[in-house]
Formats: sequence, structure tokens, C-alpha cells
Amino acid sequence: MDDSTDAPEPRPHGTREAVLFGGVYGAVLASAMVAALTEYGHSSQASRRYDALWLLVTAFASALAHGYAHYIAERGPHRGWEILRILADEWPLVAAVIPTVFILAGAGWGWWSASGVEYPAFVLNILILFVLGLVTARRSARSRPMAVLIGAGDALLGVVVVVANALIH
Repeated sequence: MDDSTDAPEPRPHGTREAVLFGGVYGAVLASAMVAALTEYGHSSQASRRYDALWLLVTAFASALAHGYAHYIAERGPHRGWEILRILADEWPLVAAVIPTVFILAGAGWGWWSASGVEYPAFVLNILILFVLGLVTARRSARSRPMAVLIGAGDALLGVVVVVANALIH
């Protein structure tokens, strides 16, 4: 008897859902990492280059962990290479940290001051959270004023998560 026909197919994750989830996760991850690296690190150019690399490695590790968790949670009749597709679907998380990586790397390469670079990184990630909230609200047929409020709420929630994370560490 073939049990594989009785198992439900894994639920595919839509691109929109993956981009929104990855964007939010990546923006919060980038802000939390910058806060932690700034608090416990130095603000020299060399340390900012290291911070940029460390953030990129952390983003890839988080994406792999999240993709692997999806694979395990949706254990079912997966085909041979399907785990690679599931892992590749986590690209929005990595893409969301790239702007912060460039801010840190730019400070490390001397394009701007290495000291205080965490503030533009935080502002950028809060802006990303705002835009993701705004876009999601508009696609859900919310009015423009309501979409702006939802975007601001999402950005504020992101700030709370980052501050809480910084306080815990």
C-alpha cells in the first residue's frame, strides 16, 4: 500500500508572503544585529567591515534555518531537490539585510564615518518596515490614511522589537 498518496501536499508559500515575511524578518534582524555589534564592538573601519560580513553570514544562517524549519514542518512527499527550492525561497530575508550590509561596509571602506553608522542603519530598517506595512495595507484595500497608520504601527512595532532585543542582550 502506498502511503505517499494519502499525505497532503506541502502548502506552497506565495512570493508576496515570502517577500513580506523575509523583508520584515530581515529588517528586524539587521537592526538587532547592528545594535548588538555596536554595543559590544568597536567603531573602527575594520570593525565595520567585519560587522557587515557578520551580518551577511547571520542572514544566510537565518535563511537556512528558516527554510529548513519549513522543510521539517511540512514533512511530506518531497521530491529529491525540493529542499533546495524551499531553501531558495528564503531569499527575501537575505535581500532585506543587504542595504544594512552596504551601510556598514561603506563605513568600513571609508565612504562615511564608521562612528555612529548604526543610526542611519536603524532609520533605513524602520523605513523598510514602514514601507512593507504600507504596501501590505494598500494591497488589502485599506484607505491611504489607514495604510499610513498601519505602516507607522508596523515601524513602531519593529522599533519595540529591536529595543527589546538590545535590552535582553
